[in-house]
Amino acid sequence: MKVDVLLGEATVLPADVADRVVVVIDVLRAATTAAHALQHGARSLIPFESVDEAAQRARTMDQDSVRLGGERRMVRIPGFDFGNSPLEYTRELVEGRTIVFTTTNGTQALTSTHGARECLFAGFVNAQVTIDAVRSAVRDGADVTIVCSGSDRRLALEDAVCAGRLVRGLREQFPHAECGDGAHLAEMIERPYQLSTHALVDVASHARALAAAGFSDDVAYCLRVDAVPVAVRYHDRQLRPMITAAD
Repeated sequence: MKVDVLLGEATVLPADVADRVVVVIDVLRAATTAAHALQHGARSLIPFESVDEAAQRARTMDQDSVRLGGERRMVRIPGFDFGNSPLEYTRELVEGRTIVFTTTNGTQALTSTHGARECLFAGFVNAQVTIDAVRSAVRDGADVTIVCSGSDRRLALEDAVCAGRLVRGLREQFPHAECGDGAHLAEMIERPYQLSTHALVDVASHARALAAAGFSDDVAYCLRVDAVPVAVRYHDRQLRPMITAAD
C-alpha cells in the first residue's frame, strides 16, 4: 500500500485519485461542519463548487426538507440558511434535512476527487474514525491519497497537521506502507502538535483570520480531536456517514 499527501498548493489531477482511497481534509471548517451536521441528524450534505449551482439545486428540492449552507470569505452567503460554522448546525435545525453546501475551499476539493475508489471527508474532530474507515477500505490493497483543501490554493497548516495525524495512524495500522514525500512531510509537520492541537490557534494563519472575524468558538471546536465519531463518506455526490464492516 502506498500513502501520499497533496498539501493544497496544486490542482488535484484525475491521476492523483484514480482508483485510490482518498481522504479530503478541511479542518477549518467544512469537514468539521459536515461531520457535526451528520452527527446531529442531517440526512446528507450535497457539496457544490459554486454559489449559483448550490442555489439552483436547492430550488429543485422539497423546500421543507432542504437547507442551504455555505460561505465565501468566511461569512454566510446572503440568502443562505447557514454559514460554515459547525455550531450553527443544531439537531433542531438539521435533523432529517438535506443540506446543499458550498464553501471557499473544501467543497472544491471534494469535487476534484471523482474517479476515486472511495472518498472520505475529515478534520481533527473525526480523525480516528476516518483512519478506521480507511483501514476497512484498503483491505484489498488500494493506495491512499490524502488531499489537503488548503486555503486559496496555499498550504493551510491545520490541514497539513491533520494529514500528518492520519498518516501516522495509517502507518501504525500498516507498518509496511510505502509513504511518498508529501506523507513524510506531513508527518514531520504534525510532530510538534501530537500532544495538543491547541497551539494552532495562534500559529495557523486561517485560524487567526477566523478568530479576527469573530469565529474563535469555531476554531476551538474544529481543533478538538476525535470529538465527533462520524466518518464522512463522499459518494454519489453526497456526504453521508460511512458504515463500515465493524458497524
